[in-house]
Parts: sequence; structure tokens; C-alpha cells
Amino acid sequence: MLPTEIRPLKLSVIVPVLNEAMMIEPQLRALQWVRTTGVAELILVDGGSTDATAVRALPWVDRLVTSVPGRGLQMNAGARQARGEVLLFLHLDTDLPVTAPLLMDGLDASGWGRFDVRIRGRHSMLPVVAAMMNLRSRLTGIATGDQAVFVHRALFERVGGFPEQPLMEDIELSKRLKRISRPRCLRAKVMTSGRRWDQHGLWRTIRLMWSLRFDYWRGVSPAVLAQRYGYTEASQAQAVKPVQSATGRPPTIGSGH
Repeated sequence: MLPTEIRPLKLSVIVPVLNEAMMIEPQLRALQWVRTTGVAELILVDGGSTDATAVRALPWVDRLVTSVPGRGLQMNAGARQARGEVLLFLHLDTDLPVTAPLLMDGLDASGWGRFDVRIRGRHSMLPVVAAMMNLRSRLTGIATGDQAVFVHRALFERVGGFPEQPLMEDIELSKRLKRISRPRCLRAKVMTSGRRWDQHGLWRTIRLMWSLRFDYWRGVSPAVLAQRYGYTEASQAQAVKPVQSATGRPPTIGSGH
């Protein structure tokens, strides 16, 4: 048997973060079951936080990776250090069902998919919004980051990983993957935060999301869309810094993109 440090795992859960010190510990505590399964690992990719995010996260993850900010760049950086056969990309404010590793069974080298989503928030229409997101995803074969996209490592590397763009990286990855195979649309649900809807208003947020998707479809630059969404210029950086292992073990280097 191979040593524990290099034995392949079934699943790597990769979480990109930036300046989330206030919520990092409770969210990661809720994910500790990932680390106790024996078949999965939890990787946090910090995009250069200026608060205590990285320090507070360190005891709760198998690996802490540092990267320049930008969700696609961060997730690619995490994927390069992952040991799992399947990569699952999870937003920090999204809760993953504990049955997730079992649901990855049978996913071959051409496989990928996503979960159905529920949205936690104050507005009574959020269940309707979630239902429409799930239906749209089934009809189009396009998954969003809120739905916890998972993909076999071989397929992820085959399509070149996430595009290095500041917004719509999940949409673009879905398009690349869909050219090879349709997604597995799981009815098991992840629970994601509705804080954007609560903060900015439900209908205003829906209009913004749809206008961004429409403008992306007609060719507007992701950098322009990112500014409208509220991202800073820093999110458009391209280089990736070296990694740090949260366990003290030398990191296992995966394929580059």
C-alpha cells in the first residue's frame, strides 16, 4: 500500500475564500466530516486575505493554498494541489450534504455534475428562485458555482480547468465540459447563502444576474461585467503564488493548466 501522504483519494473539496475571517471558522467546522471520511480532503484557497482568514482557517483544513485573488484562479490553484480523483468546488457560504462522497460513485473520467440548490434567506420568494435555478440548469446543462460543481480530475485537466477570467468562470467551464458530456444533475441539495439577495433586494439582484448573463452571452468582457458585479481590479490578477500545506506535509503537485 502506498504511504498515506501520497495515496489517491476519492474526493477533494476545494473552497476559495477572500477576507472571510468573520465566518470562516463556523463554516469550516461544519465541513469537518469531509476530513473524517478517509476518502476526502478539504482544501482552502486564500486569495491574499488582509484579515485573519488564513490564520483562523489553518486548523480546520487539510491544506491551505495561497493564490492571487480571482475565484477561477484560486480554484485552479487548489486543483493543482488536490489528491482526489474527483474535484468538488464549494463556495464558503454553501453547505454540502454529508452524502456527497457516496454520490460521486461511478463518476468516470468523462463525468461531471452539480447539486440542486436551496437558498437560505429572508425573502419568501427565494425557494422559487432556487427552483428556477435548478430547472434552468437541467434544461441548459449549465451549472453555477452555487450548485457545488464536481468534475473528474482527468476531465477537468482535459478542458484546461477554469478560465482565468474575473467573472462567469463557472459558466465558461460548464460550456467546455458540456461539449464532452452532459452534467449529472443531482437532486440532493446544497444550501447556499442568500446574503446578496437580502442585502441588495431580490428583484434587483435577479435583474443584475440576468443582465450579466445576457451581456456575457453577447460578448461583453468578463472584466467589465466583474466591475458591474462589484469585484475589484485585484480579482483580475493572473499569477499564482506557491502553496503552503496546512498539515506540514510536502504538497502533492498535480498537473498544471
